[in-house]
Amino acid sequence: MPDFAPLAEVVRSGFVESVHYGSAVGLGPGGAAEVALGPVDAPVLPRSSAKPFQALACLVAGAALPGPRLAIAAGSHTGEDFHVRLVAELLEDYGLGPADLRCPEDWPEDEATRHRLIREGLARTPERMNCSGKHAAMLAAAVANGWDVASYLAHDHPLQLRVRAVVEELSGEKAAAVAVDGCGAPLFGLSLTGLARAVRALVLAEPGSAPRQVADAMREHPEYVGGTGHQNTELMRAIPGAVVKGGAEGVLVAALGSGHTAAVKVIDGNPRATSAIALSVLRRMGCDVSGAEDFLTIPVLGGGVSVGEIHAV
Repeated sequence: MPDFAPLAEVVRSGFVESVHYGSAVGLGPGGAAEVALGPVDAPVLPRSSAKPFQALACLVAGAALPGPRLAIAAGSHTGEDFHVRLVAELLEDYGLGPADLRCPEDWPEDEATRHRLIREGLARTPERMNCSGKHAAMLAAAVANGWDVASYLAHDHPLQLRVRAVVEELSGEKAAAVAVDGCGAPLFGLSLTGLARAVRALVLAEPGSAPRQVADAMREHPEYVGGTGHQNTELMRAIPGAVVKGGAEGVLVAALGSGHTAAVKVIDGNPRATSAIALSVLRRMGCDVSGAEDFLTIPVLGGGVSVGEIHAV
């Protein structure tokens, strides 16, 4: 992996135990790359970092997604009861129910909720899956346009063609790959720079415009983008005006209201240092991330006490 840059290291008792390699890019307010580590123009799969674009496609296609609904469509919720209620309400408004969701059945990511459901003898359900907000929005868009509901995840479905168009327009790139995400939805590859450019476009869009509505919904309702204690949620609360969205396999993008944007891909797929890396990139560009100091390092434990840390390099 000669092209990838060392992005974070794990230090235990003064010994560098592991190193995470990958790519990281930082765009300044004008859109130019002020930080570029690793092959930032090589294609990546953005995974759930693409959800804000999928939510935008649903919105412009006519789905009614005010406030929290737009935030959960753009988010990866933790499956708490208030998330599930919102998903159910959205589906019900369009004459649908949980059985129409094509995302897999899953346990909630929120540990307390998961343990409670297991104690109660309940099973995995699709609405508890972290992508159910996005899927509910996709179904709403399909109903609003009279499109086929059962095939809403097909690559050639009118909605998915709109998602691709949104991704390509915001990123300024043609999709480099077409894959299937973990939830079953089509996933369009783009460069890390393109991912940063696309999220930057959301935060800098004209107030009231559809792209800006996505950014504002995420900032105003961060609890629907993640959930209780979720890092994306807590980072947006710690840095006013920030839009933060992580994805599986070590992807994360963070855009500030100023237009400064950082995008990260850890090539081993481990997400534990992505927030620290993104914050480090923003700080390197002169951004004030002091409200998120707690996210710049992750404790390394030995015997239940801190004996080191994971930090960006």
